[in-house]
Order: sequence, then C-alpha cells, then structure tokens
Amino acid sequence: MIVRHDLDGGLTLIRQTDHSQFVGQLAAHWGNDRFDSPRPYEAVVRAATFHDYGYLNWEPDLPFDRDTGIPHEFRTLPTTQRHLDAYAWCIDWLGGIDPYSSLLVSMHRSGLWRNRYETIDHPDYVARDIPPEVQAFGARLEAEQSRQKPGVDEPELWINYHLLQVWDLLGLYFGCREPVEDYIEPVPVTYAGETARVDLQPKSGRRVTFEPCPFDERPLRIPIPCRRVAARYPDEASFRKAFAQAPIELLEYELA
Repeated sequence: MIVRHDLDGGLTLIRQTDHSQFVGQLAAHWGNDRFDSPRPYEAVVRAATFHDYGYLNWEPDLPFDRDTGIPHEFRTLPTTQRHLDAYAWCIDWLGGIDPYSSLLVSMHRSGLWRNRYETIDHPDYVARDIPPEVQAFGARLEAEQSRQKPGVDEPELWINYHLLQVWDLLGLYFGCREPVEDYIEPVPVTYAGETARVDLQPKSGRRVTFEPCPFDERPLRIPIPCRRVAARYPDEASFRKAFAQAPIELLEYELA
C-alpha cells in the first residue's frame, strides 16, 4: 500500500497492484526515435505490469498499524514469511505464463535487497536492514535465476532489469506524493549501452515534463486509481470499513 499524506490532513491510498499497472503503462509506451523500445516487448511489458502482483495476497487484508491509526505503507511494513510466500507465488504464477517475465520479476525482487544491483545512481536508495530469513530467500531467488539464465541474452536481460528499476522509481515518483523537480540517472537509452540522465519538471495541472522524453506519445496521459480516507482511525475495523466505502478516484498525470 502506498500511503500519501495530503495537505488537507487526509490520506490518499494507492494499492501496490495499481502502482504495478501504472508502471506497466510506462513500459508499454517506452521508446521513440531516440529511446529503444523494450525487447522482447511483450515479456518485458508483462513483467513491468505485474511486478508487484504478489501484493494480491495482501491487499484483500490490508495491514493496519494500531500505533498510528493508519495502514502500514510498503516502506515500513515488516517483511514476514507471508510476504515471502506472496513474492514467491507471484514469480511462480508468472513463470507458468512466461519464464522471461518471471525471471525479470524475480531479479527485481532480489535486487531490492541489494540496492537495485547498483543500477541507479539517483535517486538514492537505502535498503532497510535485511533479516537473515529475507537474505536467505533472496539467495534462493538468485540461485534459481542462475539456473534460468543459460540461453538468455544476458546483456539484454540486464538492460531490461535496469529499465524495470527506472519504471518502478517513476511509479513511486508519481504515487508517493505530488511530483517535485527531480531526475533519474542513469537511464538506458539503447540496448547498445547508451544511457542518459532524465530530468523531471512538474508543471501545473499534474503535468510533468521529461528531458529527454522517452515515450512514444507526447503527451502521454496515465491515471493512477486511488482512494481518499481520513488521517487516523480508532481501530482496524473502522479503517477497513472506511476504505471499502471510499469512492475510487483517479490521479491523472500528463507526461510531456
């Protein structure tokens, strides 16, 4: 769950699966006369679209923080065995559809515990303390990845992994708060190894300019479904009822 604290004192809540769909739209529209489109296109876009679908096993049962009176957000929620089982389920589920997509999602998950495998210089990423059981789970994922990689174009695979990190960070950039001036570096431009810094500049009306622009539509309009709730609840039942009753709204962004 992405929890955004609004200026009016309320909360905007975004499901991780909706964040995942937003990231998939970024991937689907990536590529133009300067930026290479993802390849293999369908497998990479599928991985981006479903990279966080392990949260399907969490979102029907939203975890609530009794100390704060609001739901746990993804950056503070303790990693438990239920988490690890959900991540493994998502990887296995995708593997039954497309092994390449599954491999990318597995690399994304293990990479989050290893500073995104040092692919991103900015924004800075600080991993939380990793308990031994999570380290062991990540090592098992990496061992399985090693068994899957023979026969795969590994330089291309790592560029696709890098792209997935860029798209995920953009999903968090738009989801976690209203956009601010920022940049992502390095960003893959071509499969030959060219990279660039992409600057993000917010304008009025939820419009953000990208320089250089990596998308095939200019402007590109993508919504994020969300729900708005109060800032605090006396108990878990009250929050869950409020969340269930909150109308689904759209945060609509224009990427130019």
